[in-house]
Amino acid sequence: MDRAQKEKVVEELGQIFESSGVVVVAHYAGLTVAEMQDLRAKMREAGGSVRVAKNKLAKIALEGTPSAAMADLLTGMTVLSYSEDPVAAAKVADEYAKGNQKFQILGGSMGGTALDTAGVKAVAAMPSREELIASIVGCIGAPASNIAGAIGAPASNIASILSTIEERAEAA
Repeated sequence: MDRAQKEKVVEELGQIFESSGVVVVAHYAGLTVAEMQDLRAKMREAGGSVRVAKNKLAKIALEGTPSAAMADLLTGMTVLSYSEDPVAAAKVADEYAKGNQKFQILGGSMGGTALDTAGVKAVAAMPSREELIASIVGCIGAPASNIAGAIGAPASNIASILSTIEERAEAA
């Protein structure tokens, strides 16, 4: 890799560290190509990405970013999992680590906050952006449906009373 390619990689990694909601660092020694492709596919489904880069280049890209505290994690065979959603990459990485002992989460960063392994697991336990939006919409929609039900109920009660009176009048 020549100097220009290295500069390009450092620039790309810098963009990843600045624009991602969460970055998870993990060891992947021993993963087969098929297992790595499976991880990439699961991450892509969740809206994230996986990147393998030289630790030295990643450390250079981390300098001056809010995630700079994460540089200590970059030793050995590391892989970066990241997503704009502050929860997606952590969820996928945590779930993948549970099913594959060769994939070990070291930590990561969420914005300017450095995360250890327990921190990544805590972020993974949080609801995703879509889940939060769905619960907020449900909370907003529930009072409206209750009001509509309350307004509609008296009308249906009145209609049933009127039909009962009408039936009695016809019977008499």
